[in-house]
Amino acid sequence: MRRLMTGNEAVAEGALLAGCNFYSGYPITPSSEIMHIMAAELPKRGGNFIQAEDELAAINIAVGASIAGAIAMTATSGPGFSLMQEGIGYAIMTEVPVVIVNVMRVGPSTGQATKPAQGDLMQARWGRHGDQALVVYAPSSPQEALYITHKAFETAELLRTPVVVLTDEFIAHGREVVEYYDLKPVRRRIQEKPEPPFGSEDPTRVPPLPPLGEGFNVMFTGSTHDEWGYRDVHRQEVHFKLVKRIWDKIWMNSKSLFLYEKQGDDDAEVTFVCYGSVSRSVKGAIAVLRSKGIRAKLLRLITLWPIDWEVLEREIEGRVFVPEMSLGQLSFDVEKFAKVEKINKVGGGIPIYPSDIVKAVVEVMR
Repeated sequence: MRRLMTGNEAVAEGALLAGCNFYSGYPITPSSEIMHIMAAELPKRGGNFIQAEDELAAINIAVGASIAGAIAMTATSGPGFSLMQEGIGYAIMTEVPVVIVNVMRVGPSTGQATKPAQGDLMQARWGRHGDQALVVYAPSSPQEALYITHKAFETAELLRTPVVVLTDEFIAHGREVVEYYDLKPVRRRIQEKPEPPFGSEDPTRVPPLPPLGEGFNVMFTGSTHDEWGYRDVHRQEVHFKLVKRIWDKIWMNSKSLFLYEKQGDDDAEVTFVCYGSVSRSVKGAIAVLRSKGIRAKLLRLITLWPIDWEVLEREIEGRVFVPEMSLGQLSFDVEKFAKVEKINKVGGGIPIYPSDIVKAVVEVMR
C-alpha cells in the first residue's frame, strides 16, 4: 500500500497493523493526532480507547489492559512522558508488554510545545528509579515510523517489556509518501500449562504471560517478587535474581535488537553519529562534503537502547561529529570511542541544516 502520511499517522497505522487493540492516552502537543486516530479507528476494529484524566492514569491503564490480554499502547510528549515514568517502571518490574511513543518537543517543563527537540534520550533510557532496562527505538521519517512502531510491538511481546519509540515534531507533522506491505499482527504468547511467569532456568528464555480467567495463578506486583510473582521484600538474593534477569533479557539480546543505518564512504575522514530526523540533514551534508573532497560517512542509530557497542567501535573512524537537537546526550555514548565534535541546536523550531554541519566540519578539518 502507498499513502501520503504524517509521522503521527504512520505511528497509528503501524500500531493498528501490529494488532494494537487498546489505547489509553491524554492529548498533548505534538503527539495528539496519534490519539485522535486511535480513538476513531479502534472501535471500528473491535478495540478499546480510553481518554485518561492525565498521563499518570494513561500509562497505568495501558499496563493494566496488557495484563488483561490486550495489545496496548499510549503516546505522549515532554511533560507527559515525565509523568509516565513510574508506570513504565511498574511495567518493567512486572514484565508487561506495552508500547510508549514519545514525540519529543523542547523542554524542560512546558518548554516550547510546538517545537522539535531530542532532549529525552537519557530520560527514555534511565527515567525510572532503580536498576532496570527496556528497549528504545527512534525512526527518522514517517516511512520508518510505521515500521518501527510495528517492530516495537513485536519486541514488547517477545521480551515482555515496555518499548519506547522516540520521534519528534518534525517527523510527527512531516508528510511523506509511505509504502508498507506484508505486516502481520503480533500475537500474545500465553502459557499453555502453569509455569513460573517471572523466572526460567534458561537465562535466554522469557516465559509467556499467564492468561487471566483460565484458572492460572496470576500475581503482578511492583514489589520484589519470586518467580511465581509472590512478594519477597526482604531477601537480597531474590531481588538480585529478579532485577538481574530483567536487565539480562534486554542486554543479552543487544545484538539482535540493535538496528542501525550506515551510509557513505569507506575509509572516511569524518564519521557522523546521530539518530532521528537530524540524519536527514547529515545525508545532505555528506553530499556537499564529497564535492569538497572530504570523505564522510553516517552511522545512524535506530535502536537507542540497548546499544551494540561493538558496532560503534568498528564503524567510528576519522574525526567524529555528533549532531543533535539537544546539548549532547548521544555524545556521551560516542565519547567512549573517540573525541567528539558536537553540533548542537535546541529550540525555536529551527533544524540543524546541512549547511550548519558542513560549516562545522570545514572549520575543524581546516
